[in-house]
Amino acid sequence: MKHILIVIGISLILFGMITSCSKEFLDVPVQGQGTTKTDPALAQNLVTGVYNSLLAGEAFGGDGGDTHGISFIAATNIMSDDADKGSTPSDQSALNDIDNFTISPTNTFVAALWNGYYTGISKANQALVALSTASLTDATRNQLMGEVRFIRGYYYFNLVRLFGKVPKVLRVPKDAQDANTDPEFQTRASVDTIYNVIIQDLQFAANNLPLRSNASVGHADKGAAQTLLAKVYMYRKEWQKVFDLTQEVISSGQYDLVADYSTIWRQIGDNNIESVFEIQTGQFNNSDYGIQGYSVWQGPRVGGKGGWTDLGFGFGTPSVNLVNAYEPNDVRKASTIIFIDNSGQHKGTVLFDGFRIPSADSVQNLYYNYKAYHSENSSVETFNGNRDRKQKNVHLLRYAEVLLMNAEAANELGQSNTATTLLNRIRKRAGLQVTNASSQTDVREAIWKERRLELAMEHDRFFDLVRQGRAAQVMQAAGKNFVAGKNELLPVPSLQIALSGGQLDQNNGY
Repeated sequence: MKHILIVIGISLILFGMITSCSKEFLDVPVQGQGTTKTDPALAQNLVTGVYNSLLAGEAFGGDGGDTHGISFIAATNIMSDDADKGSTPSDQSALNDIDNFTISPTNTFVAALWNGYYTGISKANQALVALSTASLTDATRNQLMGEVRFIRGYYYFNLVRLFGKVPKVLRVPKDAQDANTDPEFQTRASVDTIYNVIIQDLQFAANNLPLRSNASVGHADKGAAQTLLAKVYMYRKEWQKVFDLTQEVISSGQYDLVADYSTIWRQIGDNNIESVFEIQTGQFNNSDYGIQGYSVWQGPRVGGKGGWTDLGFGFGTPSVNLVNAYEPNDVRKASTIIFIDNSGQHKGTVLFDGFRIPSADSVQNLYYNYKAYHSENSSVETFNGNRDRKQKNVHLLRYAEVLLMNAEAANELGQSNTATTLLNRIRKRAGLQVTNASSQTDVREAIWKERRLELAMEHDRFFDLVRQGRAAQVMQAAGKNFVAGKNELLPVPSLQIALSGGQLDQNNGY
């Protein structure tokens, strides 16, 4: 059952750093309307608004910015060795700069990420203020706050991985003067400070959210908070905490691996037993309502002779490097990559819903992201005709990753046999033989490889390489212009530095 999103029209307090120093701060309730003190439903609506921020994908200066649209795709998949920019060299040159690590602080897509995440954080902060005075029981209030703080923690986790130091904004400013004078809004907090914020938010969520079986479909629950918190600790190399948290999730009995890997990213796989947290999509006003542009930006694109109605713009194409990384008979390969027929026999490529993509002489690139594909056959998957808002749920946390994190932690704690047992659960589903790795070093490398292939095109590969200390080595070997000590992070957008009056500092090398 899909979780249907409701679009809430609310006035949100934004701080000048992400909009404009001249923006007004609106906190006056609509005349004749209730408040969260008198109408608890309004508090729930604010929480729904925070969830809706996960759908933002405006890369060209829109007020909502980008949380999971093309800017997110670029800064995760395209920037890694798993994918190339795709399309034609002249199409969206700013994406070429991200792919080739020639990024400047004026890059539009980078600016959209900063805007998107801080817009989402401002919505979360506004919701937390409203919840604090809402007419709710303590248990309900804490649960709703837990959901909001889970999303805020997730946003800060992405920000710190993308930019390193970032402003710590945990409250709603009183007015424009407050936003433009408080140093916390105008300067970047240390990485350790931001990680402490993330940990506190996620721990609160874990303490106050119910198990999946007692939570509403699509809402953050205890297992999601514990999984994301374990992932945060993995980046901090606090392995015992990673192991303990993932072990709790495993022991909860709420999750399992689905038998058929290929179904996970199809609509029939939405909110399945393997899903720990995914971005929910649905319908609004009888139209599709999903992540702005997620599928169409990555859809197979017409090229050469043409002659067919294509599926999108062709960005974020799986790389030859990724294609060659799979072992023979790995079922995940065909479930992750759409292979365009290049045999010269004009057989085309038929997708799971029966859609036929022509052969290479009529298609722009040879590989496309199957995990981003959403059928336009409404008898197969829900589709009302809005390609920009396809109802494509995106899986941010899966049980397979819980097992892989548990395995990595076990190995780092000297329990390599436990690690290989978990690793082999993943490999068995992929149709592979058990691993031959036995030493701690070999098991570590085997787990890293399995993470890449199990989670390919799921937006973690670049971050993994950075945390593993291998980014420069792997990126340079893949032919990218990666500079160690610089390209682990994106530049702080120049507009944000200007809006702060020069108080925001820039990352190294930009």
